[in-house]
Amino acid sequence: MKAELLTMSTPDGPFTIIARDGAVLASGWTAEPAELTGQIHPELLPDEFVPVLELGEISDAVDAFYAGDPEPAMRVPVLQKSGPFRSHAWDVLRTVSPGRPVTYTEYAELSGNPKAVRAAASACAFNAAALFVPCHRVVRTDGNLGGFRWGLTVKESLLGREKR
Repeated sequence: MKAELLTMSTPDGPFTIIARDGAVLASGWTAEPAELTGQIHPELLPDEFVPVLELGEISDAVDAFYAGDPEPAMRVPVLQKSGPFRSHAWDVLRTVSPGRPVTYTEYAELSGNPKAVRAAASACAFNAAALFVPCHRVVRTDGNLGGFRWGLTVKESLLGREKR
């Protein structure tokens, strides 16, 4: 199966998107597609990548985010596959309001299992569709940023943009 591949320039560095049929399979702040393919579930992993110059509403949503409107990214279809808790937790992330990050504990509660803090953190860690599934909106209980696959500088920048 084929997927489209686009690397965009953003204020936070190159942002690469792998998409199929209008849905994001993987995305992140890298110019190296190989840094994204390992996050795609094997059943969804494309065997061919076609470089493109734009991805319609997907690339428009990235532009909108960096222009100050994070909402269009939440409407972009995302195609990820995992177990029931993680899949639900990814959907829940898309409901977290920009500019109002939640703690990992609050995220576990929102995901339906207050005791599943580690599972909630794991859902963030295994999220392939950064920005479109905004795992950057989850922080540690003490207010520190916690982790972020694309670096804390990028996470801090994203949260700062959403706060404005």
